[in-house]
Amino acid sequence: MSKEIINTPTAPSPVGPYNQSVKSGNTLYISGQIAIDPPTGNLITEDIEAETHQVMKNLGEILKKAGLTYDNVVKCSVFVTDMAMYGRINAVYAEYFDENTAPARELVEVGNLPKYVNVEISAIAVS
Repeated sequence: MSKEIINTPTAPSPVGPYNQSVKSGNTLYISGQIAIDPPTGNLITEDIEAETHQVMKNLGEILKKAGLTYDNVVKCSVFVTDMAMYGRINAVYAEYFDENTAPARELVEVGNLPKYVNVEISAIAVS
């Protein structure tokens, strides 16, 4: 099995023993992203829409580094701390994917997320 580590300074640095993404064959596995603004290191949490946009931008930067786009994403996992935010998160998420070709996905409510953010999203993409 070949394994290529793909990291970019335009997405948040990992805060533990993991990488932003790993490519194996034609599949890219992107670690969960939270709303850290890479240039400043600050969390973007003024509202759930801004937070979700930052998460999606971070995913996009990793995809770009791997030579991919949102169109290559086949699966997303979305973790939220409050299911009441589902509709607002979904509205932002829908701006990044065409409804007819959107990836498979689950959205799961969890007790807590890193740095006490409200949303975290990971993705799998294929080339």
